[in-house]
Amino acid sequence: MTTLVVTNDFPPRLGGIETYLRQVCSFLDDRVVVLTRTERDESATRTYDASLPFPVHRLPGPLLPTPAIARRAAELLHVYDAEQVVFGAAAPLGLLASGLRREGASRVLALSHGHEVWWSRVPGARGMLRRIGHDVDAFGVISDYTAARIASALAPEDRRKLVRLPPPVDLDVFSPTRNAPVATVLAASRFVPQKGLDRLLDVWPRVVSAVPDSRLIMVGDGPQAPRLRRRAAGLVGVELRPPVSHDLMPDLLRTASVFVSPVRTMLGGLYAEGLGLVACEAAACGVPVVVGDSGGAPETVLDQVTGSVVDPDDEAALADAVIHWLSSPLEARTAGAAGRRHVADLVGAEHVRAHLRSALEALV
Repeated sequence: MTTLVVTNDFPPRLGGIETYLRQVCSFLDDRVVVLTRTERDESATRTYDASLPFPVHRLPGPLLPTPAIARRAAELLHVYDAEQVVFGAAAPLGLLASGLRREGASRVLALSHGHEVWWSRVPGARGMLRRIGHDVDAFGVISDYTAARIASALAPEDRRKLVRLPPPVDLDVFSPTRNAPVATVLAASRFVPQKGLDRLLDVWPRVVSAVPDSRLIMVGDGPQAPRLRRRAAGLVGVELRPPVSHDLMPDLLRTASVFVSPVRTMLGGLYAEGLGLVACEAAACGVPVVVGDSGGAPETVLDQVTGSVVDPDDEAALADAVIHWLSSPLEARTAGAAGRRHVADLVGAEHVRAHLRSALEALV
Protein backbone atom coordinates (compact mmCIF):
# COMPACT_ATOMS: atom_id res chain seq x y z
CA MET A 1 0.00 0.00 0.00
CA THR A 2 1.45 3.34 -1.07
CA THR A 3 1.37 6.36 1.25
CA LEU A 4 1.49 9.98 0.16
CA VAL A 5 3.62 11.98 2.61
CA VAL A 6 2.98 15.73 2.49
CA THR A 7 5.47 17.76 4.50
CA ASN A 8 7.56 20.91 4.67
CA ASP A 9 10.23 19.08 6.67
CA PHE A 10 12.35 16.61 4.75
CA PRO A 11 16.07 15.95 4.21
CA PRO A 12 18.58 16.98 3.11
CA ARG A 13 17.50 19.83 5.39
CA LEU A 14 18.94 19.08 8.85
CA GLY A 15 16.69 18.83 11.87
CA GLY A 16 14.89 16.51 14.21
CA ILE A 17 11.58 16.72 12.34
CA GLU A 18 13.29 16.03 9.02
CA THR A 19 15.01 12.97 10.49
CA TYR A 20 11.70 11.82 11.93
CA LEU A 21 9.90 12.06 8.58
CA ARG A 22 12.60 10.03 6.85
CA GLN A 23 12.20 7.38 9.55
CA VAL A 24 8.44 7.40 9.03
CA CYS A 25 9.06 6.50 5.39
CA SER A 26 11.28 3.62 6.50
CA PHE A 27 8.62 2.42 8.95
CA LEU A 28 6.23 2.25 5.97
CA ASP A 29 8.77 0.05 4.11
CA ASP A 30 9.61 3.03 1.86
CA ARG A 31 6.37 2.44 -0.06
CA VAL A 32 5.77 6.17 -0.19
CA VAL A 33 5.73 9.18 -2.47
CA VAL A 34 6.79 12.47 -0.86
CA LEU A 35 5.53 15.95 -1.66
CA THR A 36 7.75 18.55 -0.02
CA ARG A 37 9.37 21.90 -0.63
CA THR A 38 12.48 22.78 -2.61
CA GLU A 39 15.76 23.53 -0.85
CA ARG A 40 18.35 26.20 -1.55
CA ASP A 41 21.14 23.78 -2.40
CA GLU A 42 19.65 22.30 -5.56
CA SER A 43 22.63 20.08 -6.32
CA ALA A 44 22.72 18.48 -2.86
CA THR A 45 18.95 18.04 -2.98
CA ARG A 46 19.06 16.27 -6.35
CA THR A 47 21.83 13.98 -5.10
CA TYR A 48 19.89 13.16 -1.96
CA ASP A 49 16.60 12.55 -3.75
CA ALA A 50 18.32 10.27 -6.27
CA SER A 51 19.63 8.11 -3.42
CA LEU A 52 16.13 7.34 -2.13
CA PRO A 53 14.15 4.21 -3.05
CA PHE A 54 10.98 6.27 -3.56
CA PRO A 55 10.01 9.39 -5.54
CA VAL A 56 10.19 12.88 -4.09
CA HIS A 57 8.34 15.79 -5.67
CA ARG A 58 9.28 19.31 -4.64
CA LEU A 59 7.56 22.67 -4.99
CA PRO A 60 8.63 26.14 -3.86
CA GLY A 61 7.73 26.43 -0.23
CA PRO A 62 6.61 26.61 2.37
CA LEU A 63 3.78 24.30 1.38
CA LEU A 64 0.44 25.66 2.58
CA PRO A 65 -3.12 24.31 2.23
CA THR A 66 -3.77 26.30 -0.95
CA PRO A 67 -5.77 25.14 -3.98
CA ALA A 68 -2.53 24.68 -5.95
CA ILE A 69 -0.98 22.41 -3.32
CA ALA A 70 -4.26 20.54 -2.96
CA ARG A 71 -4.34 19.87 -6.72
CA ARG A 72 -0.74 18.68 -6.79
CA ALA A 73 -1.28 16.37 -3.82
CA ALA A 74 -4.40 14.94 -5.48
CA GLU A 75 -2.46 14.35 -8.72
CA LEU A 76 0.21 12.38 -6.87
CA LEU A 77 -2.44 10.43 -5.01
CA HIS A 78 -3.86 9.25 -8.34
CA VAL A 79 -0.59 8.79 -10.25
CA TYR A 80 0.88 6.54 -7.57
CA ASP A 81 -2.41 4.88 -6.54
CA ALA A 82 -1.78 5.98 -2.97
CA GLU A 83 -4.46 4.90 -0.52
CA GLN A 84 -3.31 6.69 2.62
CA VAL A 85 -1.88 10.10 3.48
CA VAL A 86 0.53 11.21 6.21
CA PHE A 87 0.89 14.92 6.90
CA GLY A 88 4.35 15.64 8.28
CA ALA A 89 2.90 18.40 10.44
CA ALA A 90 -0.77 18.50 11.35
CA ALA A 91 -1.09 22.27 11.13
CA PRO A 92 -1.69 23.73 8.67
CA LEU A 93 -1.31 21.01 6.02
CA GLY A 94 -3.91 18.84 7.76
CA LEU A 95 -6.50 21.26 6.36
CA LEU A 96 -6.02 19.37 3.06
CA ALA A 97 -7.36 16.16 4.60
CA SER A 98 -11.01 16.38 3.60
CA GLY A 99 -10.15 17.23 -0.01
CA LEU A 100 -7.75 14.32 -0.34
CA ARG A 101 -10.31 12.01 1.17
CA ARG A 102 -12.75 13.05 -1.57
CA GLU A 103 -9.99 12.21 -4.06
CA GLY A 104 -9.81 8.66 -2.75
CA ALA A 105 -7.57 8.62 0.33
CA SER A 106 -8.99 5.98 2.67
CA ARG A 107 -6.76 6.72 5.68
CA VAL A 108 -5.28 10.01 6.86
CA LEU A 109 -2.74 10.47 9.65
CA ALA A 110 -1.49 13.88 10.81
CA LEU A 111 1.65 14.19 12.91
CA SER A 112 2.32 16.88 15.49
CA HIS A 113 5.77 17.93 16.67
CA GLY A 114 4.62 20.48 19.22
CA HIS A 115 3.86 23.73 17.42
CA GLU A 116 0.18 22.77 17.33
CA VAL A 117 0.17 23.55 21.06
CA TRP A 118 0.04 27.28 20.36
CA TRP A 119 -2.62 26.68 17.70
CA SER A 120 -4.74 25.19 20.48
CA ARG A 121 -4.57 28.45 22.44
CA VAL A 122 -5.03 31.11 19.76
CA PRO A 123 -8.54 32.02 18.56
CA GLY A 124 -8.94 31.27 14.86
CA ALA A 125 -6.03 28.85 14.81
CA ARG A 126 -7.82 26.84 17.49
CA GLY A 127 -10.83 26.48 15.20
CA MET A 128 -8.64 25.27 12.34
CA LEU A 129 -6.96 22.74 14.63
CA ARG A 130 -10.40 21.49 15.66
CA ARG A 131 -11.28 21.04 11.99
CA ILE A 132 -8.06 19.11 11.35
CA GLY A 133 -8.85 16.83 14.27
CA HIS A 134 -12.27 16.17 12.78
CA ASP A 135 -11.01 15.49 9.24
CA VAL A 136 -8.13 13.09 9.97
CA ASP A 137 -8.39 9.49 11.14
CA ALA A 138 -5.48 9.64 13.58
CA PHE A 139 -3.53 12.49 15.15
CA GLY A 140 0.02 11.69 16.26
CA VAL A 141 1.43 13.50 19.29
CA ILE A 142 4.94 13.40 20.71
CA SER A 143 4.31 13.70 24.45
CA ASP A 144 1.65 13.67 27.14
CA TYR A 145 2.09 17.43 27.38
CA THR A 146 1.30 18.05 23.71
CA ALA A 147 -1.54 15.52 23.80
CA ALA A 148 -3.26 17.34 26.66
CA ARG A 149 -2.95 20.76 25.04
CA ILE A 150 -4.11 19.61 21.61
CA ALA A 151 -6.98 17.58 23.08
CA SER A 152 -8.35 20.75 24.64
CA ALA A 153 -8.98 22.15 21.14
CA LEU A 154 -10.59 19.03 19.67
CA ALA A 155 -14.19 17.93 19.77
CA PRO A 156 -14.68 15.31 22.52
CA GLU A 157 -15.36 12.56 19.97
CA ASP A 158 -12.12 13.36 18.12
CA ARG A 159 -9.83 13.13 21.16
CA ARG A 160 -9.78 9.35 20.82
CA LYS A 161 -7.83 9.85 17.58
CA LEU A 162 -4.75 11.01 19.50
CA VAL A 163 -1.96 8.43 19.40
CA ARG A 164 1.51 8.82 20.86
CA LEU A 165 4.06 8.87 18.04
CA PRO A 166 7.23 10.55 19.36
CA PRO A 167 10.38 10.92 17.26
CA PRO A 168 12.03 7.49 17.35
CA VAL A 169 15.53 6.68 18.56
CA ASP A 170 17.41 3.73 17.08
CA LEU A 171 18.89 2.05 20.16
CA ASP A 172 21.40 0.10 18.07
CA VAL A 173 22.82 3.34 16.66
CA PHE A 174 22.55 5.46 19.82
CA SER A 175 24.37 3.23 22.27
CA PRO A 176 26.74 3.80 25.21
CA THR A 177 30.52 3.86 25.07
CA ARG A 178 32.74 1.82 27.35
CA ASN A 179 35.21 4.65 27.76
CA ALA A 180 34.63 7.16 30.54
CA PRO A 181 34.65 10.64 28.93
CA VAL A 182 36.58 13.59 30.31
CA ALA A 183 34.38 15.97 32.34
CA THR A 184 32.43 17.33 29.38
CA VAL A 185 29.09 19.10 29.30
CA LEU A 186 27.38 18.93 25.92
CA ALA A 187 24.47 20.98 24.59
CA ALA A 188 23.16 20.59 21.04
CA SER A 189 20.23 22.54 19.67
CA ARG A 190 19.21 25.49 17.55
CA PHE A 191 20.70 28.69 18.93
CA VAL A 192 17.41 30.37 19.84
CA PRO A 193 16.30 31.90 23.18
CA GLN A 194 13.80 29.12 23.94
CA LYS A 195 16.63 26.57 24.17
CA GLY A 196 18.10 28.41 27.15
CA LEU A 197 21.76 28.16 26.16
CA ASP A 198 22.41 31.64 27.50
CA ARG A 199 21.44 30.32 30.93
CA LEU A 200 24.04 27.59 30.61
CA LEU A 201 26.70 30.20 29.90
CA ASP A 202 25.46 32.22 32.91
CA VAL A 203 26.15 29.33 35.28
CA TRP A 204 29.30 28.03 33.64
CA PRO A 205 31.75 29.95 35.90
CA ARG A 206 30.17 28.21 38.91
CA VAL A 207 30.58 24.83 37.24
CA VAL A 208 34.26 25.41 36.40
CA SER A 209 34.90 26.64 39.93
CA ALA A 210 33.43 23.43 41.38
CA VAL A 211 34.81 21.05 38.74
CA PRO A 212 38.12 22.44 37.42
CA ASP A 213 39.19 21.41 33.90
CA SER A 214 35.61 20.66 32.87
CA ARG A 215 34.63 21.84 29.42
CA LEU A 216 31.43 22.89 27.71
CA ILE A 217 30.70 22.10 24.06
CA MET A 218 27.72 23.81 22.45
CA VAL A 219 26.73 22.51 19.01
CA GLY A 220 24.31 24.23 16.69
CA ASP A 221 23.48 27.44 14.87
CA GLY A 222 20.72 30.00 14.72
CA PRO A 223 19.82 33.63 15.39
CA GLN A 224 21.51 33.68 18.80
CA ALA A 225 24.84 32.44 17.45
CA PRO A 226 26.68 35.81 17.36
CA ARG A 227 25.58 36.67 20.89
CA LEU A 228 26.49 33.25 22.26
CA ARG A 229 29.91 33.39 20.61
CA ARG A 230 30.63 36.77 22.21
CA ARG A 231 29.57 35.44 25.60
CA ALA A 232 31.59 32.24 25.23
CA ALA A 233 34.74 34.11 24.23
CA GLY A 234 35.18 35.37 27.78
CA LEU A 235 34.66 32.00 29.48
CA VAL A 236 37.09 29.21 30.29
CA GLY A 237 36.62 25.82 28.64
CA VAL A 238 33.74 26.77 26.33
CA GLU A 239 33.68 25.77 22.67
CA LEU A 240 30.98 26.49 20.11
CA ARG A 241 30.74 24.16 17.13
CA PRO A 242 28.56 24.17 14.00
CA PRO A 243 25.74 21.63 13.62
CA VAL A 244 26.62 18.06 12.71
CA SER A 245 24.64 15.65 10.55
CA HIS A 246 22.41 13.17 12.34
CA ASP A 247 24.64 10.21 11.52
CA LEU A 248 27.48 11.88 13.47
CA MET A 249 25.37 12.58 16.56
CA PRO A 250 25.99 9.22 18.33
CA ASP A 251 29.75 9.75 18.39
CA LEU A 252 29.29 13.34 19.55
CA LEU A 253 26.93 12.35 22.37
CA ARG A 254 29.30 9.63 23.58
CA THR A 255 31.90 12.32 24.33
CA ALA A 256 29.63 13.83 26.99
CA SER A 257 29.68 13.29 30.74
CA VAL A 258 26.33 15.06 31.00
CA PHE A 259 23.95 16.42 28.36
CA VAL A 260 22.17 19.69 29.16
CA SER A 261 19.06 21.08 27.50
CA PRO A 262 17.92 24.05 29.64
CA VAL A 263 14.79 24.70 27.58
CA ARG A 264 12.29 27.24 28.83
CA THR A 265 8.72 28.26 28.09
CA MET A 266 8.22 31.62 26.40
CA LEU A 267 5.48 33.94 25.14
CA GLY A 268 3.15 33.30 28.03
CA GLY A 269 3.11 29.56 27.49
CA LEU A 270 2.64 29.61 23.70
CA TYR A 271 6.20 28.48 23.00
CA ALA A 272 7.34 25.41 24.95
CA GLU A 273 9.40 22.30 24.29
CA GLY A 274 7.30 19.52 22.74
CA LEU A 275 9.56 16.68 23.94
CA GLY A 276 13.26 16.90 23.04
CA LEU A 277 14.66 14.30 20.63
CA VAL A 278 18.32 15.02 21.26
CA ALA A 279 17.83 14.59 25.02
CA CYS A 280 16.39 11.14 24.33
CA GLU A 281 19.31 10.32 22.04
CA ALA A 282 21.77 11.37 24.74
CA ALA A 283 20.00 9.15 27.27
CA ALA A 284 20.11 6.25 24.80
CA CYS A 285 23.90 6.75 24.72
CA GLY A 286 24.00 6.26 28.49
CA VAL A 287 24.52 9.94 29.34
CA PRO A 288 22.71 11.58 32.29
CA VAL A 289 20.49 14.41 31.07
CA VAL A 290 19.61 17.78 32.62
CA VAL A 291 16.52 19.41 31.09
CA GLY A 292 14.49 22.53 31.72
CA ASP A 293 10.95 22.14 33.01
CA SER A 294 9.35 23.30 29.76
CA GLY A 295 6.45 21.50 28.09
CA GLY A 296 7.12 17.81 27.48
CA ALA A 297 10.88 17.98 28.19
CA PRO A 298 10.50 16.60 31.76
CA GLU A 299 9.02 13.42 30.26
CA THR A 300 12.45 12.55 28.86
CA VAL A 301 14.01 12.37 32.35
CA LEU A 302 13.21 10.61 35.61
CA ASP A 303 14.27 13.35 38.01
CA GLN A 304 17.26 12.35 40.19
CA VAL A 305 17.21 8.87 38.60
CA THR A 306 18.26 9.40 34.98
CA GLY A 307 19.22 13.05 35.30
CA SER A 308 17.66 16.27 36.57
CA VAL A 309 14.66 18.45 35.76
CA VAL A 310 15.30 22.09 36.68
CA ASP A 311 13.85 25.55 36.33
CA PRO A 312 16.33 27.04 33.81
CA ASP A 313 15.81 30.49 35.33
CA ASP A 314 17.04 29.19 38.70
CA GLU A 315 20.77 29.58 38.16
CA ALA A 316 21.70 27.81 41.39
CA ALA A 317 19.55 24.79 40.57
CA LEU A 318 20.92 24.53 37.05
CA ALA A 319 24.52 24.86 38.19
CA ASP A 320 24.06 22.36 41.04
CA ALA A 321 22.53 19.78 38.69
CA VAL A 322 25.40 20.02 36.21
CA ILE A 323 28.01 19.94 39.00
CA HIS A 324 26.35 16.94 40.63
CA TRP A 325 26.54 14.71 37.55
CA LEU A 326 30.07 15.88 36.66
CA SER A 327 31.30 15.22 40.22
CA SER A 328 29.75 11.77 40.63
CA PRO A 329 30.99 9.52 37.79
CA LEU A 330 29.69 6.29 39.29
CA GLU A 331 26.25 7.76 39.95
CA ALA A 332 26.29 9.27 36.47
CA ARG A 333 26.93 5.86 34.89
CA THR A 334 24.06 4.37 36.89
CA ALA A 335 21.81 7.24 35.82
CA GLY A 336 22.89 6.79 32.20
CA ALA A 337 21.95 3.10 32.24
CA ALA A 338 18.57 3.93 33.77
CA GLY A 339 18.06 6.68 31.20
CA ARG A 340 18.65 4.28 28.34
CA ARG A 341 15.98 1.94 29.73
CA HIS A 342 13.61 4.87 30.17
CA VAL A 343 13.88 6.17 26.61
CA ALA A 344 13.75 2.64 25.19
CA ASP A 345 10.19 2.45 26.50
CA LEU A 346 9.45 6.08 25.62
CA VAL A 347 10.84 6.50 22.10
CA GLY A 348 12.51 3.24 21.05
CA ALA A 349 12.30 2.94 17.26
CA GLU A 350 10.59 -0.45 17.31
CA HIS A 351 7.91 0.85 19.68
CA VAL A 352 7.25 3.89 17.50
CA ARG A 353 7.20 1.80 14.31
CA ALA A 354 4.64 -0.57 15.80
CA HIS A 355 2.44 2.28 16.98
CA LEU A 356 2.64 4.06 13.61
CA ARG A 357 1.68 0.99 11.64
CA SER A 358 -1.07 0.01 14.02
CA ALA A 359 -2.48 3.54 13.88
CA LEU A 360 -2.81 3.22 10.10
CA GLU A 361 -3.87 -0.42 10.04
CA ALA A 362 -6.56 0.22 12.65
CA LEU A 363 -8.20 2.55 10.15
CA VAL A 364 -8.79 -0.18 7.56
